Amino acid sequence: MSREFIQLENVKKVYRTGEVELTALRDVSFSVARGEICVIVGESGAGKTTLLNILGGMDRLTEGRIFVDGGEVSAYDEKALMEYRRHDVGFVFQFYNLIPNLTAMENVELAARLGRDALPAREVLRQVGLAERTENFPSQLSGGEQQRVAIARALAKNPKLLLCDEPTGALDYETGKHILKLLQDSCREKGMTVLIITHNKALCAMADRVVRVKSGTIVSETRQSTVTPVEKLEW
Repeated sequence: MSREFIQLENVKKVYRTGEVELTALRDVSFSVARGEICVIVGESGAGKTTLLNILGGMDRLTEGRIFVDGGEVSAYDEKALMEYRRHDVGFVFQFYNLIPNLTAMENVELAARLGRDALPAREVLRQVGLAERTENFPSQLSGGEQQRVAIARALAKNPKLLLCDEPTGALDYETGKHILKLLQDSCREKGMTVLIITHNKALCAMADRVVRVKSGTIVSETRQSTVTPVEKLEW
């Protein structure tokens, strides 16, 4: 078996509604090493989010196999999937998904309680630049601040794998670059494996590995020897 941290083998996903079938993914195979940043890039409707949901244990594949850290995620039962999502995976969603009646601190603390080796919520919020905003509710925070809470929430679990769905899609340029730097720094400092899905091709330069998706299949997989610091990215 591969020594890669993530391994997808001939993954297929078909959605069925009555007699209608929609193939969202087909013949998807690629790997990601431990501690890498992998950017999965493609246009809207290419299958990126479906891929992320299956990898994160939120959806099941139709055919194929997925391994993460030696475990065959695609063969897990519901209980094992729940444990996998709870302990091994952190999610950063495009539109934050914060709980509106909890403060920033409480949102992060709630996630931290799920992890085996969770990090202190206050410390993680400080690392993302929100030490002075811990008692604010999401409605009292800007979009960039809410996204930083979302990242803090994911990081507080201290997951092996961080999955990011268009993490800068709803942000302005400068705030988006700040968020990407947080992700890049977290990967380098904590040895975390980070997957980012995006339609923004400029983000490819910050990745160790780039996977290009089109019409539900992989068109290329590239391991990059030179990685650009986020500060130097332009789009």
